[in-house]
Amino acid sequence: MGIANVRIRLENPKRPDLLPIDVDALADTGALFLCIPQDIQLQLQLEETSQKEVTTADGMRSLRPYVGPIRVRFENRECYVGAVVLGDEVLLGAVPMEDMDLVVIPAARRVAVNPQHPNFASGPAKGLPRR
Repeated sequence: MGIANVRIRLENPKRPDLLPIDVDALADTGALFLCIPQDIQLQLQLEETSQKEVTTADGMRSLRPYVGPIRVRFENRECYVGAVVLGDEVLLGAVPMEDMDLVVIPAARRVAVNPQHPNFASGPAKGLPRR
């Protein structure tokens, strides 16, 4: 597990007329989702599409709004995800980090593009075996 700080850009791809938001986020490989505070949801005018049950670090479970789509950008990477509306800071979880092929460098407490794939994100996409 790794926790680090990262500067990311958040955008509403359905509303290109809205300004993107550059934020300092907490990157946590032990978390799954992108989590955003309600003020960012309102600023980007992100629609609630459903709810997700989340378990916070203190063990509490709650149903939270799930909004999107939201475009996340970091350096030469981007992904499109939903976001859980929760807390007072942005949390970048494992799903968007995997999608963008990012790695956490725990000793430096920072996030970086995967050095094995510096030019574009890479990941497994397996199909059915050939006969």
